[in-house]
Amino acid sequence: MDALPRRRVGRTKLEVTELGLGGAPLGGFRATIAEAEATGLVDAGFGAGIRYFDTSPFYGYGRSELRMGAALRDKPRDSYVLSTKIGRVLHVRQPGEALPADFRQNGLPGFVPEFDYSYDGVMRSLEHSHFRLGLDRIDIALVHDVDFWTIGDRDVLDQRFRTVMDSGFRALDELRKAGVIGAIGVGINESDTSLRFIQAGDFDCMLLAGRYTLLEQGGLDAFLPECVRRGVSVILGGPYNSGILTGGVKEGATHDYVPAAAPLIEKARKIEAVCARHGVALGAAAMQFPLFHPAICSVIPGALAATEVTQNVARMGVRIPAELWSELKREKLLDPTAPTPN
Repeated sequence: MDALPRRRVGRTKLEVTELGLGGAPLGGFRATIAEAEATGLVDAGFGAGIRYFDTSPFYGYGRSELRMGAALRDKPRDSYVLSTKIGRVLHVRQPGEALPADFRQNGLPGFVPEFDYSYDGVMRSLEHSHFRLGLDRIDIALVHDVDFWTIGDRDVLDQRFRTVMDSGFRALDELRKAGVIGAIGVGINESDTSLRFIQAGDFDCMLLAGRYTLLEQGGLDAFLPECVRRGVSVILGGPYNSGILTGGVKEGATHDYVPAAAPLIEKARKIEAVCARHGVALGAAAMQFPLFHPAICSVIPGALAATEVTQNVARMGVRIPAELWSELKREKLLDPTAPTPN
């Protein structure tokens, strides 16, 4: 199948498909996925026209990169764009070594992550990623998880931010200038911290998870307008807000990977009711909405099975009447300033 429509990444030469594939589930933290299923999942995405794939050393402590590389290795390298991340360097666990307090189970056995945003840490991380992927080129390198949502301590956040900008950024910028990497950016969960980064350095793109969705549009206030002004593209991760926007909203639906609060459940149900009145599945509206903003270049949901990948592709092709967006705004379920076809 031909590739899905593409958009340019910032001012670079890279173009990503409007729908990408997030590689976090391939790591196995959320659910166990067999090797053959993981490869089939990526193959299904490629076969359906997806040409942008995102992964990270953190996802399954190396497992996601191994699986992503195995699936993509035999495909023409210039046919797709690949991003991975820096910030955690993996090492083999030594006998008697204590595990980090935030260590996750079900990762690749025997490997332990260690935060390192230094110049040397960036270089080492990317070298390790090349080996795990089995690929000689990484198109986009993203600084990973320098946000309060992940760290939970403002002082530590500030220290890591300074390390990135004083040291790690220099490594990324050198690799970009040398043509080793096509674009550099940051992948985090907060629009305010994303804004702080693009005001501090010359980044091409931001991977923002879950903060500009059909359920919440906080990124509209300052971050997204600044991206447009600076020519920085935004890759939108988590367009379903980790589950609540997939459809059939019910108690216990997840938001940011935990059970959603009652007000969010109520709002999601009201949004779904509007979608139903127009004959549109909630998941289709959730997938298409972010791409109306000129800063967004791609949405990259993860998937646990090939069927989810093909469903996401189908949702991108659903025709949505402009009146649906108008009604959401009239019902105050969508920010009135959010770009929509109406």
